[in-house]
Amino acid sequence: MYSKQTIHSLLKAHPLLQQVMELSPVTWLNPNRKRMQDLPDFSIQKKDILEATKLWQRFTSYFKIAFPETAITDGAIESPLLQIPKMQDSLSGGGKSITGKLFLKCDNALPIAGSIKARGGFYEVLLHAERLASDAGLINEESNYDIFNSDEFHRFFNDYTLGVGSTGNLGLSIGILGSKLGFQVKVYMSGDAKQWKKELLRKNGAEVIEFEGDFSVAIHAGRKEITADPKAYFVDDEDSEALYLGYTTGAVELAEQLKEQNINIDKYHSLFVYLPCGVGGSPGGTSFGLKHLFGDNVHCFFVEPTHSPAVLIGLLTGLMSEISVQDIGIDNLTEADGLAVGRPSKFATSISKHLISGIYTLVDDKLFELLTQLKDSEDIFLEPSATAGLLGPQRIATTNYAKENKIDMSKVTHITWATGGDLVPDAERESFYNKGKSLLQK
Repeated sequence: MYSKQTIHSLLKAHPLLQQVMELSPVTWLNPNRKRMQDLPDFSIQKKDILEATKLWQRFTSYFKIAFPETAITDGAIESPLLQIPKMQDSLSGGGKSITGKLFLKCDNALPIAGSIKARGGFYEVLLHAERLASDAGLINEESNYDIFNSDEFHRFFNDYTLGVGSTGNLGLSIGILGSKLGFQVKVYMSGDAKQWKKELLRKNGAEVIEFEGDFSVAIHAGRKEITADPKAYFVDDEDSEALYLGYTTGAVELAEQLKEQNINIDKYHSLFVYLPCGVGGSPGGTSFGLKHLFGDNVHCFFVEPTHSPAVLIGLLTGLMSEISVQDIGIDNLTEADGLAVGRPSKFATSISKHLISGIYTLVDDKLFELLTQLKDSEDIFLEPSATAGLLGPQRIATTNYAKENKIDMSKVTHITWATGGDLVPDAERESFYNKGKSLLQK
């Protein structure tokens, strides 16, 4: 924890930090956001996003065979975009109406892993597997990738290890796909990871190494052990360009879906996107993709729990990954396990600093209320952390953001990114729902 003198200096420079430390929900608008034409050069560009989408296309034949449930999408790892008017009505009670149209990007329904981590996690595993196979002369440009499901490839990959530190969903994506390909997989899980996620990983053949500490403890231990093995590869959620690129491709998919639904995004019709945020990689990569497709007409907002505002304090103070929530006395204890991160991603946050429009925080109880409201209104189930973006339209409406940016909110398309939920067991679903019901009745 920082000294009293250091914290005093931070509070003097950044008054909003006082409310953050008091665990009060806050809304912060990013003063460092730049227009697209003024962005600095990053290590990845739009061409890299488009190139990344080609990897998914190469592996569609593999997914159709290895995971038959993907046959319905012809081997594509994609999720629906749904308008949720009943939920919009439910949220609009008490004089807090939402103008514009509200949609849900259902990454909770992504095939196999049931979360947004199927984008970044799968992408990095596939990229690594492809490189290994290519270096070994097992594939070439003409290869049909269904051979990745062969016994020969399983034996080949079994000589290699994949490792990842995770609060839950990233570990699931690496564990399920990595084990299916034949890799030895080690998942280093923090104390807040759900038991059912650990059991599912073990069922799929991954080794789970548990820690009592938080995400930072788990990822540090995993990184140290895995990087010491020359035949092992660590998927580093705090500093991975490949993970980030995988997430950017979700923006390409969304752009196609908006086009299919005749939703036009331009300077008169803005796109507001609300993204639950843990370490910052998946919302950061998604935002990067969206900004490079829609430019200044898209406005991206991150959402964090009041007990785990890692990216918020990194950006608010300017200290980025050099500060953790524990440094200023916040416990990082939240029931939103996917968002239970104390220190932001070094790689992703350095880019998000210039891209995102802002961040808001909310209390855990609100996550469960939103979960129940969505289930009752639209019959869609999300895990608690995935509901965080549903408050976005109302929270941003309480600021001067629209006025300052000359945005007609009646013409805005709002998209809340549903990051996970389809693999949650029935008993957990019922418990989450009943907790939300109880809170709403108070």
